[in-house]
Amino acid sequence: MKIRLRNPRREVEMAGPLRVHVLLDRLALNRESVLVIRQDTLVTGDVLLEDGDEVEVRPVISGGGA
Repeated sequence: MKIRLRNPRREVEMAGPLRVHVLLDRLALNRESVLVIRQDTLVTGDVLLEDGDEVEVRPVISGGGA
């Protein structure tokens, strides 16, 4: 599967099938600090990702009110 990461922006390939939480562990990313998106759909940690999937991993960004 193709994985696009932000901050820093890079692309990696990884063999599937693989659960989201395992993918994040292999990438050494904190599950609570990123969002995982497959084909424009937000996915949870227990979702199984397949070889042909394209996945984007984005950092969670929060802001405060004025």
